[in-house]
This record gives sequence, C-alpha cells and structure tokens, in this order.
Amino acid sequence: MIVINLDVMLAKRKMSVTELSEKLDITMANVSILKNGKAKAIKLETLDKICRILDCQPGDILEYVEK
Repeated sequence: MIVINLDVMLAKRKMSVTELSEKLDITMANVSILKNGKAKAIKLETLDKICRILDCQPGDILEYVEK
C-alpha cells in the first residue's frame, strides 16, 4: 500500500494546506484529499510541483507499506 506523507512534510516546512494549495494552483479540497491519503492517483506534474515547493524528494512524500 502506498502512503502519502504530505501532512508530515507540511508540518516540517511549517506550511498550511491553504498556502500549498495557492502555490500549487489546485483547490484546497484536492490538497486535502492528498494529505488525508484518500487520493487514488497523483499526476507526476503535481508531485513535481509539491517537491519543488516543499524542497523534498518524492520518497519524502510517498512511502510503500506492506498490508
């Protein structure tokens, strides 16, 4: 199972969902879906932007955990 650790990175960078949403130019609802692990997919373009904004690697955001 893939776990999205966006909430962890936001906390480390002291950034709000609102601020990330504005910088990504996507709705707060969509950022919340990612943050809460409810997303079924993520565009590589969006992942690229998140990594650029949060100054991190994709592996900081995505984690594989066995069920």
